[in-house]
Amino acid sequence: MSNIRLFYPESLSINLESSLEKPQSHYLTKVMRIKKGKSFSLFNKNGEWEASIIEISKGKVFFKVDKQIRQLENEKQVWLAFSPIKSNYFNFMIQKATELGVTKFLPLIMDRSVVRKINHERLQKIIIEASEQSNRINIPYLEKIKTLENFLKDGNLFNLIVGDLNSDNKKINLDKNKPTCLLIGPEGDFSEKERLKILDFKGIQAIKLSDNVLRTETAVISGLSIINYLNN
Repeated sequence: MSNIRLFYPESLSINLESSLEKPQSHYLTKVMRIKKGKSFSLFNKNGEWEASIIEISKGKVFFKVDKQIRQLENEKQVWLAFSPIKSNYFNFMIQKATELGVTKFLPLIMDRSVVRKINHERLQKIIIEASEQSNRINIPYLEKIKTLENFLKDGNLFNLIVGDLNSDNKKINLDKNKPTCLLIGPEGDFSEKERLKILDFKGIQAIKLSDNVLRTETAVISGLSIINYLNN
């Protein structure tokens, strides 16, 4: 099986013949130097298939689906609620969180948020690329930006784990019947008003991720690693 994986949002089935859009065609032919007759993988929310190139014409790759190689597996629902941060660190955080199995991203505006807008299209591209590279089938869902207050109104839908430097707790318990949502504050941390609202959340578990002050992207990686360990 080829280690080249591409996300293909349309329906896939054995013997399907179709073509890739020009950006993916360019990646296959100019970057990966793949030739006619060679195989690569296509995946979407329904599974993963092996396909072979049947023609390269006018900058587009035409392919045929040969067989299904993986079916969709049940994923543990791990959500990440976060305040947007500066671009380079933000891109890194989204990429690593995708690799670590986040199934839903929830960007939030908080009192001390420095960045208050997101480039949805750009982040979606990073999510797809990270999914391709990390052997995932499901593409994480990126929600539209909302306020922390509106986020907390959905409290019955998930278990909330919050990274809190002021907490002495270093252990959490997960209810695996609900999604687990990790909440990480902005670069200036939660305001005291926000912190009190969060700690008043039903079923909240606050955890001290480190004795040191962590950057937002580092806190995300640390918190997700703990959740993944407990989910296994």
